[in-house]
Amino acid sequence: MLVIIELVVGALFGAWRAKSRGGKRADVLQYAAVHAMLFGIAGLFATLFLHRILV
Repeated sequence: MLVIIELVVGALFGAWRAKSRGGKRADVLQYAAVHAMLFGIAGLFATLFLHRILV
């Protein structure tokens, strides 16, 4: 669940960041995809860490 939330937050943050820098549609899509991947990996590690601690 945490990974999905992080993917969405990462995509939104990446799109916002590209738009604020004046990027075109391709730039916005690329930033959104890369940020979603990075945030998703961070969410995966957070999920693994929390599972390891709590179980």
